[in-house]
Amino acid sequence: MALSGLEIYKKLPKTNCGDCGVPTCMAFAMKLAAGQAELSACPHVSPEAAEALGAASAPPVRPISVGAGPAVFKIGGETVLFRHEKTFINPPGVAVLVTDAMSEGEVDSRLKAISSLQYDRVGLKLKANLAAVKSNDAGKLTALAQKAAGSGAAVMLMSDSADALKAAAASIKDQKPLLYAATKANADAMGALAKEMGLPLVVKGEGSLESVVALTEKLAGMGLKDLLIDTGTRGIKKALEEQVQIRRLAIKKTYRPLGYPTVVFPAEMTKDPVTEALYASIFVAKYGGIIVMSDLRGETLFPLLVARMNIYTDPQRPMATQKGIYPINNPTENSPVLVTSNFSLTYFIVSGELESSRLSAWLIVVDTEGLSVLTSWAAGKFAADIIGPYVLKCGIIDKIKHKKLIIPGVVASISGELEEEMPGWEIMIGPREAVHIANYLKERFAA
Repeated sequence: MALSGLEIYKKLPKTNCGDCGVPTCMAFAMKLAAGQAELSACPHVSPEAAEALGAASAPPVRPISVGAGPAVFKIGGETVLFRHEKTFINPPGVAVLVTDAMSEGEVDSRLKAISSLQYDRVGLKLKANLAAVKSNDAGKLTALAQKAAGSGAAVMLMSDSADALKAAAASIKDQKPLLYAATKANADAMGALAKEMGLPLVVKGEGSLESVVALTEKLAGMGLKDLLIDTGTRGIKKALEEQVQIRRLAIKKTYRPLGYPTVVFPAEMTKDPVTEALYASIFVAKYGGIIVMSDLRGETLFPLLVARMNIYTDPQRPMATQKGIYPINNPTENSPVLVTSNFSLTYFIVSGELESSRLSAWLIVVDTEGLSVLTSWAAGKFAADIIGPYVLKCGIIDKIKHKKLIIPGVVASISGELEEEMPGWEIMIGPREAVHIANYLKERFAA
């Protein structure tokens, strides 16, 4: 039975140390009661209290780590149905399917795509996370597993044979692969294997939540905790309905037999790559834990990864770049100086335009609490009395011989106030759109 915040608080150390990331133990207890925090965040809780509070304070969707080393990623741990209620926590992993029916060239191509199709966006590395290798032959599965382990991604081993899974898992045991899948027919053998090797295990139902519950309860009774759910459904409408039902029952009803991350297979729902990407995007929003694709193509993978990034960005904490002076293309003392906000997307768009122009410049980023230029201006956070003092004290004066500052064209109205804040400086009004920065600089600063 779930405990109240006050009941949990009574078992905490009551130090109010803040080491858990929450100012007080009472506030931490309330977060635990709401399933919005993990007990492991408190480094001072006693073993006795940890045992008593463990189940009551666990997130409604169990957090599970897949892979090891640089390839590790975490799924689950979710506490809300809708992103605006708080935030989604751990983005779903994107996997590419590789089978023993494919030619060696096709296998190599799909595994190579994991490392080659990676994208830098707003300071983040966007990429696929997992190679799902499939075979019922122990030798073939082991060969595929070893090849996949060298791709730089985590590995999901897929087979109906526990013996094949055991052989393949043993060959890459340091990679901590994910095992797929325990079914009604082989649950005992798969459960014993997962327990013996200490690896997470996917349960595969027969197209119904009832069949999934029977498996998760049985495996939990065997002492397994790190489980994932594949309902077995391969139709988009029913699969989506099941994802919503699983999340709703786990969070609203704290129904532990369904409190696990899910695995979905757009790869097996359609043969059209565009439709597959569309299905995958649906599961990014509702509520896939691992999304298995038939192949990785730049034209479909990139928008999918961007959608994942956007959905799993905390809406209460905009992505922000650290304030400071950013040199672009080895600037000199005569290079122009521009100022912008610290909204990450704004920074990377502006810096990207500067870099591609091949013109050197100094870019000053002002702390606007992660808001864009126009939004922060409207909120009074990109104002003359903030920009002026920061530019004067940030150290840019020691790097340049001139006193010219370029401000975004959308906030041209603050130029007069800035001149008052920065006596002796020339405030230049730049373009309204970042795409025009290169031409603007070439016209005014090119030698």
